[in-house]
Amino acid sequence: MATAFVLINAEIGAESEVLKGLKVIDEVKEAYMVYGVYDIIARIQTETMQELKDIISWKIRRLDKVRSTLTMIVV
Repeated sequence: MATAFVLINAEIGAESEVLKGLKVIDEVKEAYMVYGVYDIIARIQTETMQELKDIISWKIRRLDKVRSTLTMIVV
């Protein structure tokens, strides 16, 4: 099992839209809006590290209004 926390910066005013987009991705187990440097934190869980990479690269980072991400892989 591979798990990561992804910190996300969204375009100003689009935080709720990005959060809704995250919640429809099956591998996103939790997602919350937060205050601080980042706008959203999400916990991602997959079977393999390659799946984790693919979800972050092809689904999360490509959501409309996502400006940047920081991924922290759980060891």
